[in-house]
Amino acid sequence: MKKVTRLIPATLAASVIAASMMTATNASAEVSANVGYASEYYYRGILQKESSASAGIDYEEGNVYLGTWAADVGDGLEIDIYGGYGMETESGLSLGIGFTSYQYTGDFDSEYNELNLSAGFGPISVDFAKGKWSEDLSIDIPGGDYTYTSITYSAENGLYGKYAAFGDEADGNYFEFGYGTEVSGFDIGVTLISNSSELNGTDGRDEALIFSISKSFSL
Repeated sequence: MKKVTRLIPATLAASVIAASMMTATNASAEVSANVGYASEYYYRGILQKESSASAGIDYEEGNVYLGTWAADVGDGLEIDIYGGYGMETESGLSLGIGFTSYQYTGDFDSEYNELNLSAGFGPISVDFAKGKWSEDLSIDIPGGDYTYTSITYSAENGLYGKYAAFGDEADGNYFEFGYGTEVSGFDIGVTLISNSSELNGTDGRDEALIFSISKSFSL
């Protein structure tokens, strides 16, 4: 969750996995693992690292999920720990509540902890996070609070679009457009990100085109 001018955050995977589990109705326990690679690792509109590999493991039973996910951020690893509960009503409305903790093995960033809320109906979903990053004077990071809100439209053909913005002690917003499909058991994706100047980072770019590939396994 590398902060840019004291901004927030880091892992697309955690939110995607959590959203995919929200509609679970099967009471039997399932364990799965995943590995992936992205040409650039962006999270919530902020560049974390160019060329990044990742891996994770997830547990799901009924509407409850737990998982962990790790990614290469250059100076060590980002390790995310998350869990929550999701449900879907007979009318098709999905609701979820969960938590995410972002930890780092190196000096890339300080620790983040957040509460996650989500709702969806049809192709529209809304996500909200309320979080705090911890003080780490060894890398000159004071503590702070942030909010994150996003609205996503997901089409049945694999296309999606998202608008998201930060609040509280963080600023910035971005648009994200992407396409995902499965090829021979691999999930292939391409994503275009256009962010505001607050999220540009040290490279100064406000746009990025990202290619990704991942594979999931049942354990």
